[in-house]
Amino acid sequence: MAGGLRCPICFSAGFGTVPLSPTGTLVLGCANGHRFDVNKRGYVSLLPPKTRVVGDSAEMLAARARFFATGAYQPIADAVAGASSNAVTGAGARIAEIGCGTGYYLDAVSSAVDAGDILAADLSPAAVRTAVNSVPGAVGLVLDVWQPLPLADASRDILLSVFAPRNLPEFARVLDIDGCLVAVVPTGNHLHEARAAGLALDIPEGKADDLVRTAEPWFDEVERTEVEFQMTLDGEALELLLGMGPSAHHALTTDRAPDAPGIVTASVTVLTLRRTPNSGDPA
Repeated sequence: MAGGLRCPICFSAGFGTVPLSPTGTLVLGCANGHRFDVNKRGYVSLLPPKTRVVGDSAEMLAARARFFATGAYQPIADAVAGASSNAVTGAGARIAEIGCGTGYYLDAVSSAVDAGDILAADLSPAAVRTAVNSVPGAVGLVLDVWQPLPLADASRDILLSVFAPRNLPEFARVLDIDGCLVAVVPTGNHLHEARAAGLALDIPEGKADDLVRTAEPWFDEVERTEVEFQMTLDGEALELLLGMGPSAHHALTTDRAPDAPGIVTASVTVLTLRRTPNSGDPA
């Protein structure tokens, strides 16, 4: 397993940061006797006790994998890989994607940088399982981003958050000095043809600027890349696109209207945010 993990039970009980390490074959444990089974496929669940939330379904992940296989989002993956490469300050970068999904973006980054430790983390066990099978050398972690992360202080050099929730104070805590968060957020133009046809959720303008403002106590913006391009999608690819994202969680259906678009715009901002001095210090 990856290094830099901490016991979620000890932390929940107020014992602070207690490291996890291998205590046997496919077992992680802490000094206080808590044990966690590691799946033979290379991932472990460190969800806090009594967690009730659920992650993306297997159906959503399958749609995502099939859509990514078309290559339609390759420019976004390339931009994420480029931003991550620019953020790396040395060899053996410790990389984690929080909200890894299928591992599509993590795979692009791990191929572009000199990675020493690759962690695929998500609330969905199905996502983590898919990611560790897709990203060479990756290990997986099931976690809840809105809870204290089961990652040690200063244990990562790069965090990826692509169309995913962000726990900014926790991200700052687990990033090392000069560590960076590479985040992808949609612009107001993203999938606008599908939204005009009533097939996707609205996206407010200025999400990137909102993130930068919200992140100011913990992060400074160091790079921004706007990525916008048009995709020519047949009916199947459009169904996959709509089925893999937030619209799949809501009442929208993938029954396309007669005037459903064949040309769909992808428009995102790739932000690199560097951890500010002392922002990662534990409270």
